Amino acid sequence: MQDLAEGVARFQRGVFPAKADLFAHLAATHRPGTLFISCSDARVVPELLTQSEPGELFVIRTAGNLVPAYTPGADGIAASVEYAVGVLGVRDIVVCGHSACGAMTALAEGHDLAALPAVADWLRHADAAPAHADSADLAALIRGNVRAQLANLATHPSVARALAGHRLTLHGWVYDILTGKVEVLDAAPTAN
Repeated sequence: MQDLAEGVARFQRGVFPAKADLFAHLAATHRPGTLFISCSDARVVPELLTQSEPGELFVIRTAGNLVPAYTPGADGIAASVEYAVGVLGVRDIVVCGHSACGAMTALAEGHDLAALPAVADWLRHADAAPAHADSADLAALIRGNVRAQLANLATHPSVARALAGHRLTLHGWVYDILTGKVEVLDAAPTAN
């Protein structure tokens, strides 16, 4: 915690004063252009990866960058998606997977998740990933999972309406931690 407290102190001393005008604007305005959905993995930092300023991205981070298909009822991810699209009016949604993803590795290698029942239940939202992959290796599963989550997003009523009205575009990315490269995916897998 000491490192975090020191980071806050550095932010208050240097970063905040240097961006005081931006923060004054953000205090009264919230208009991000993009909803960025990425993995909870600490090595994937959307604002760093995209070099975005505060206020530019509306971010959802989940294990495996998973987005459950829409179902009625209380759901924090669905509520965040609905708010981003219906209230904030984001024009783009990026689902960003990444190399060395623990969630996809667990699926690819068939890890025993009996001691992690919540994780096992959560990963069922990636069940369609293999059908969207163009081969059986981990990298293909990661890409297939991004495509599967894009398909799940399209089941959300606010997303479906915005797509139908040509007010929203969905994007799939895969970030390679080792190289820093970002692969841009088509919505559907390529044929072998």
